[in-house]
Amino acid sequence: MANGRGAEIPETERLAGADMLVIADLTGRAAQGRVLAAAEIQRGQIEATLPDAIQRGDECFFDLASRQVRARRITRLGAIVLDETPLARPTGPAAAAALAEGMRQVGIGALPFSKAAEQLRQRVGFLHRTIGPPWPDMSDAALLETLEEWFTPYQSNARGLDDLSPGTLFDGLMALVPYGLQRDLDRLAPTHFTAPTGQNHPIRYDGTEPVLAIRVQELFGLKTHPAIGGGKMPLVLELTSPAHRPIQTTRDLPGFWAGSWKDVRADMRGRYPKHPWPENPAEALPTTRAKPRGT
Repeated sequence: MANGRGAEIPETERLAGADMLVIADLTGRAAQGRVLAAAEIQRGQIEATLPDAIQRGDECFFDLASRQVRARRITRLGAIVLDETPLARPTGPAAAAALAEGMRQVGIGALPFSKAAEQLRQRVGFLHRTIGPPWPDMSDAALLETLEEWFTPYQSNARGLDDLSPGTLFDGLMALVPYGLQRDLDRLAPTHFTAPTGQNHPIRYDGTEPVLAIRVQELFGLKTHPAIGGGKMPLVLELTSPAHRPIQTTRDLPGFWAGSWKDVRADMRGRYPKHPWPENPAEALPTTRAKPRGT
């Protein structure tokens, strides 16, 4: 119906074959009413009687089947499409707005976020959870609510999901971070931890605490527990063997050296005899290599 609601009429009724009806009475639920009384009407009669109710114009819309933005020249009476003519596929603000509406249908998971963008989401989302505003919420639900802020302004050249660029998505996400806070992002939530060996290792922010997975030998000689946020937020260390298998998780590296390292060392020496397992790792040299031959 013109008001957007649905109505049905039994197939056995004579008016069931009519192209258009004027409904005088119906019953049932608002979403799908049952027609009780109606009369057949022709389009010409509607145009002559209700000329101001007929709307004509061009519009962009998201076609879910093709995941593309389409354009059409349309004539409608309220929610009823009387006729439409396809137009060339559009670009620009109108197409970007239609694409944003499409994103609300398919969900954030359909976006081709790069690894850098996913990491940015996790880092900023972590700061939002631990510090709060003005660090923005970057959850799926929050991003869907703010598409007009970070998505639409950066997609003026896109005509479908296949046209979305990981670079523009990253730029859009970064735009959600207030400019004055962007300088603090690397300090409060750095992307990597530089081990005593000089190797950089990614920090994960997908949970309630920042996590660093690292081979235990690369932390030899470190007497303080690694932390971010100006040293105020300890990293959860997922210590691994030379084969990158989990050994132990700790939030207190000095305590680990002084405590359970003895048992870990006894076990690891038998499994990986070619690698160093010093009695006092806090005083040993960090390494990424096995022991030299003959040692």
